[in-house]
Amino acid sequence: MDAFKDRLAQHGRDNARPALAHQCRGRELEPAEAVLTDALMQIYAAGTHDYADVAVALTEQGVTAPRSGRTDWSEALLAQELAEINASLDAAYAEHGYGA
Repeated sequence: MDAFKDRLAQHGRDNARPALAHQCRGRELEPAEAVLTDALMQIYAAGTHDYADVAVALTEQGVTAPRSGRTDWSEALLAQELAEINASLDAAYAEHGYGA
């Protein structure tokens, strides 16, 4: 193991939140965010990548948007939800840092 990995591993052991010791985000995903993540992974794995088509698939699957609570996905809603989730994760990372 190189010095960088050794330092990261040590930081993880020293951390008060070991469940995130090797993550690059400052908090766990919220349950609704995790559901969206799983749905997106399945949709992308099926070969759908266009936001408009992804939005249709999310609507068909009845996935609830984590921030707005909507289930009538559109390309704009998808972009908005992802931007808001990303901003929240960025804020948590800024507060807690790598491996928080």
